[in-house]
Amino acid sequence: MKLATLKDGSRDGQIVVVSRDLASAHYATGIASRMQQVLDDWGFMSPQLQDLYDALNGGRARHAFPFDPAQCMAPLPRAYQWADGSAYLNHVELVRKARNAEVPESFYTDPLMYQGGSDDFIGPCDPVVVASEAFGIDFEAEIAVVTGDVRMGATPAQALDGIRLLMLANDVSLRNLIPAELAKGFGFFQSKPATAFSPVAVTPDELGDAWQGGRVHLALQSTWNGRKVGMCDAGEEMTFHFGQLIAHIAKTRNVRAGSIVGSGTVSNKGVERKGGMDWPKGYSCIAEKRCIETIQDGQPSTEFMKYGDTIRIEMKGRDGQSVFGAIDQEVVAPAATR
Repeated sequence: MKLATLKDGSRDGQIVVVSRDLASAHYATGIASRMQQVLDDWGFMSPQLQDLYDALNGGRARHAFPFDPAQCMAPLPRAYQWADGSAYLNHVELVRKARNAEVPESFYTDPLMYQGGSDDFIGPCDPVVVASEAFGIDFEAEIAVVTGDVRMGATPAQALDGIRLLMLANDVSLRNLIPAELAKGFGFFQSKPATAFSPVAVTPDELGDAWQGGRVHLALQSTWNGRKVGMCDAGEEMTFHFGQLIAHIAKTRNVRAGSIVGSGTVSNKGVERKGGMDWPKGYSCIAEKRCIETIQDGQPSTEFMKYGDTIRIEMKGRDGQSVFGAIDQEVVAPAATR
């Protein structure tokens, strides 16, 4: 099934069931009012929501209305936890190679992960508000999962069973703030502002055979200022699958319902062509493009985002239809939102 949260003036919005084709929606009135309620009592509420979803797709839902992604908050507008990994090690390899550094062996056996802010997610069509263009504004196209309860010490296979929903993410990064923060040895903070998520979160079964081994085997599209810059395969080159990422968190603590776990920037390896390297599937963040330019030309030439820039992130199923709806945002200065 497909679920979304509509703006209603509250912090947590109103949960709705969305049709498979993303054309219509229906309030889950009488079942649940908020997404976190469903995650807390998944075994009881999800079958009722599934019945409503089936009725909506079958044209039997009496109070359906047109679905408008612009009215959506993040599917889970605030979460108990947002932990973002770096599951595509090609991204890490490019970043390290661009600065002539080796990738530590431990990176291939132990996932990288940071704890992001989870109190203020933004909706899929909300603006990206940044105080200064000088911060180095970048998008990051990712996949994320929302969990139920996963016990401490769970294996990757057990952790996979704890996945309730999947969605897309734009993990906005302020690249020019990152070096000074990492130099302190305590990780990202100011360089990771509010994250945006797709209009719709879907249960794994909605992906069909594209959901295999804890990976989504579909292309993630990134369109920057109307130009498609990424068609990255999210499946084959994901070094750590979502079960492994969740198990990494659960090594020393319980993971509770409503935790969101991100994949990190979806990234694909380059291919050799005519004696050189080419990246035909493009990129899912500007930083990666700049790393490629540094490797090839000795310095980056692509600038980071400016005010007025737009970014669209979307994933289509094998039927050509949008699975999650699109993240579609504009970068703006704080004064533009007053």
